[in-house]
Amino acid sequence: MDATRRQFLKLGGASAAVVAGLTPKHVALANGPPKLRWTQETATICPYCAVGCGMIVGTEDGAVINIEGDPDHPINQGSLCSKGSTLKELVTTDRRITQPMYRAPGADAWQEVEWDWTLDEIAKRIKTTRDQNWIEQDDKGRTVRRVEAIASVGSAALDNEECILLVKALRSMGLVYLEHQARI
Repeated sequence: MDATRRQFLKLGGASAAVVAGLTPKHVALANGPPKLRWTQETATICPYCAVGCGMIVGTEDGAVINIEGDPDHPINQGSLCSKGSTLKELVTTDRRITQPMYRAPGADAWQEVEWDWTLDEIAKRIKTTRDQNWIEQDDKGRTVRRVEAIASVGSAALDNEECILLVKALRSMGLVYLEHQARI
């Protein structure tokens, strides 16, 4: 008999249920509680690595109350790795930082700052560094128009479309050192 691993496991589970005398009703209850009917379910993709596992996020009144693997997703078929299965804690922990934090040079403590100030400061520093380190031509006189004093490290929290937009923006500023690490 030619059976896939999945078919073998299903057959083994069904055989064990028959031997144990369990009815389909017992098996259904053993698979966990019924879905929470009052939640809003949204399909999404796990942000941790480049595999792209499907997830279903259950929310109630805007708060995440459940995250599980999407059984209809072709990649993970409902299963999640150890990082993906802990995503709810990442979203709901009281230790999550939700405001920009800044530590001034020489200071020993971080302080909360406003988003407008943060974005303006980042833009100002990028512009200053880019202007001070701009390379118009290389040693052989070829036009290169680049900056080597700024680098970017991306992560799997960005989907493909966001990565494309980010790379285009960074290249348009002259950056050449772009890296991606899916497990960050």
